[in-house]
Amino acid sequence: MEIKGKIKKIFETKTFGQSGFRKREVILVTHEQYPQFLKIEFVQDKVDLLDQFKPGDDVVISFDLRGREWVNPEGETIYFNSIRGWRIVKDEGSVPPDDVPPPFPDEDFSQLPPGEDDDLPF
Repeated sequence: MEIKGKIKKIFETKTFGQSGFRKREVILVTHEQYPQFLKIEFVQDKVDLLDQFKPGDDVVISFDLRGREWVNPEGETIYFNSIRGWRIVKDEGSVPPDDVPPPFPDEDFSQLPPGEDDDLPF
């Protein structure tokens, strides 16, 4: 899957445990009427992909949705979801919603050709 948006924040790389598991997160703001703030994680060798980006960059992120189940010490089952990025590229063709040109700018649809009736119910 892919998502387009603007980078709001890139966090520092965190290393966990004796195995040296690495994780780095980025906050992506989508270009929608109601923008979403998505936290996307990059792990292991993919954390280095974020080095070439900075807040304010328009990007396309390829990702996988991940989910897991965990039983806590009280015996309650808890579910977790994450968005795991595996590729990130600059979005050179991104157009912010306010700058989108109107469709068919050279055509005037306000008048029907002679002899054609508008029979739409609305």
